[in-house]
Amino acid sequence: MTRSTLEPHSLACVTAKSVRRRGWVRNGSAFACAALMLGLLLGATAPWAWDVQRMTVAAQLRGPKAVTGLKALQSVMLAAIDAEEEARVGAINQFFNRRVVFRPDSEVWAQVDYWASPFEFLEKGEGDCEDFAIAKYFSLLISGVPAQKLRLVYVRAQLGGPDGPALAHMVLAYYPKPGAEPLILDNLITDVRPASRRPDLSPVFSFNAEGLWEGTGSQNSGDPVARLSRWRDVISKARTEGFLP
Repeated sequence: MTRSTLEPHSLACVTAKSVRRRGWVRNGSAFACAALMLGLLLGATAPWAWDVQRMTVAAQLRGPKAVTGLKALQSVMLAAIDAEEEARVGAINQFFNRRVVFRPDSEVWAQVDYWASPFEFLEKGEGDCEDFAIAKYFSLLISGVPAQKLRLVYVRAQLGGPDGPALAHMVLAYYPKPGAEPLILDNLITDVRPASRRPDLSPVFSFNAEGLWEGTGSQNSGDPVARLSRWRDVISKARTEGFLP
C-alpha cells in the first residue's frame, strides 16, 4: 500500500521483489542442555541475561517450529560468541533473512497490523518488516549488544527512484559507536549496509526499549512503551519468552 505519510499503527511493508537492491538488507533434555550451555557462555559477557528456563519453556509452548528455530538461533550465537560485535550483527541479520519468508500481516495473522514476538515469528516462519526488525533486535540484545546501540527505525522506502512511490517500512539500525553512522539491517537485502548506502530509505522516527526519537536524531521524544501500544505488547511477550530480564 502506498502512503504519503507513515501511520505507526498501520505499517505497510515492502516485499523484497518490489524494491531495487540499491544502496542505504527433539529431544527435550538435549535441547535444555544446549540452552543451558549457551546461557552460561553468554552470561559471562552479555549485559542482558539469557533466561534459559523461560526461553526453553516458551519455545516448547509456542510449537515445534519455535523449538527448532531457537535451537538454530543458539547455534548461530555459539558460533559467533567470540566474534567481533559487528560479525554477530551480520550473523543474526543473515539468520532471520534466510530462515523467515516475508508475508504481510493480513496473510499471516488476518490483521491489518500485528507485531509478533521472536518465537511467534519463528513458529510462523513468515512475517512482515516489523517482525524481522523486532526479532533481530531482541536476538542481538541477548547476544550481548547493548540496547543503546540498537534502534528500530520507521522509514519511507522509495521505489523506482526519486519519483517512485514511498512505502512505509521498518528496519533495525546498529550504531557501532556513539554518533557513528548506523549500519542497517533490512529484510529487503541480504547484507548489512551503512546508512549512506541506503539512499532509498528516509528515516521518520526511531525507538528502542529506552527511548523514542524523531528520525535517527539524539533528541529523546519520550517513552516508547507508553506511546507505542504494539511495542508495549511486544516487550511483554519478549520478557515472557526470556529475551528480556
